[in-house]
Amino acid sequence: MLWFATTCSGCATVSYFAQALHGHAAVMWRAQPVDALLRDPALAPALRHKLELSQAARAFATSQLGLPANRSYTKYADLGREHVVWNVFATPALSLQPIKSCFPLVGCLPYRGYFQSEAAHQAAQSLAAAGHDVYVGGVAAYSTLGWFADPLLNTMTRWDDGRLVQVLFHELAHQKLYCRNDSDFNEAYATAVARLGYRVWIEHTLPANERRRALDADQRDDEFVSLLLATRKRLQTVYDSAQSDAAKLTAKQEVLAALRENYRLWRDRWHGYSGYDTWLEQDLNNAKLASIATYHDLVPAFIELFRISGSDYERFYRNAEWLAQRPAAERTVCLRILLPAADDAVAACPYIARQTRLLPRGI
Repeated sequence: MLWFATTCSGCATVSYFAQALHGHAAVMWRAQPVDALLRDPALAPALRHKLELSQAARAFATSQLGLPANRSYTKYADLGREHVVWNVFATPALSLQPIKSCFPLVGCLPYRGYFQSEAAHQAAQSLAAAGHDVYVGGVAAYSTLGWFADPLLNTMTRWDDGRLVQVLFHELAHQKLYCRNDSDFNEAYATAVARLGYRVWIEHTLPANERRRALDADQRDDEFVSLLLATRKRLQTVYDSAQSDAAKLTAKQEVLAALRENYRLWRDRWHGYSGYDTWLEQDLNNAKLASIATYHDLVPAFIELFRISGSDYERFYRNAEWLAQRPAAERTVCLRILLPAADDAVAACPYIARQTRLLPRGI
């Protein structure tokens, strides 16, 4: 999540702008140096472990993944709440396209962020009253794209070790590269960096008896996301059909019901793992699925880009930067070509074709 998504645009209210500034200032004001906290013998052991882990992951991101070496995550802030920001996603009732808000510096984004839960839910109620599907998602971390030294937050340290490491990689990836007006690109790129980096982290840092468990959890996450994205495709087929709106609404509920049933079958494969139950049972609609698609739809394309970059991070970042600099339509074509199910259409994006031919040499 980007802090600038809470800053003021031409049509934003003064109160919205004020809550963003006040909220971010409050986060920064609470931040304390991690080094000083670690020197405190009274520090709770669980928090000590998370702080030490964060510093190890931060150093690993720089040395092994080529991510920025800066002051981000060298401070820690306890906000006394479960989430730092609440993002509001909204879509029309028969569409998977999120309603976007536009801001200075970062362009248009598929959500609006609020530092207070009440304000987010009030905004969501207004959107729902207009007939939209709405989802309010609590956010545990956000990036300022290097404009500030982002602190580690208590909202992040409550996660398990694997998720904490991946989110640190994700947020630092935003500081490495950002493409204005393209959240699907930005979030999929950062998610891919986090996934790829986490695999390297597992091999380098975990003892052999823990690697399998970490890889199994990672695979389970991939399978759950794949289930959601497949549901989204089925809904898109419904919305693109010639049925009446009433028939589409009925079909929509049938598709969502099928998702819940399919999930129960997958859960049996996961030996009863129930970690996704709450997410799936609450507010399941277009907006919630759109929030997943933003972060995951193009991840396979970036993983393939990493492969044709010779699994070399610096070359991968150069290739991703080249894509970020392309006009939106051309960038979309190039990324879609990289998806596993894409047709052989590399002629439409000669740069990508050239990378494939040059593998494993440099650009």
